[in-house]
Amino acid sequence: MGFFGFLLLGLIAGAIAKLILPGKQGGGWIITLVLGVVGALLGGFLGGLLFNAPLQDFFSIQTWLLAIGGSIIVLLIYGLIVGRRAKS
Repeated sequence: MGFFGFLLLGLIAGAIAKLILPGKQGGGWIITLVLGVVGALLGGFLGGLLFNAPLQDFFSIQTWLLAIGGSIIVLLIYGLIVGRRAKS
């Protein structure tokens, strides 16, 4: 999968992760999409490291699940960091 395919995957995974997570997350859609790309990178890295998952196919369900899972993790961490700053 090329760079642009991976970028598109991360953008869509970030949007799906935002829809899955309950409640209101701050940051808006642009930050969510950027965090989605970071989450897709994280999910792909962890999937390759822990499960030896091949991530070459754009239309593979395994690739999408790892990208969405990584995006959820990154959005949760972002929410914890921003939530603490807002309360201080």
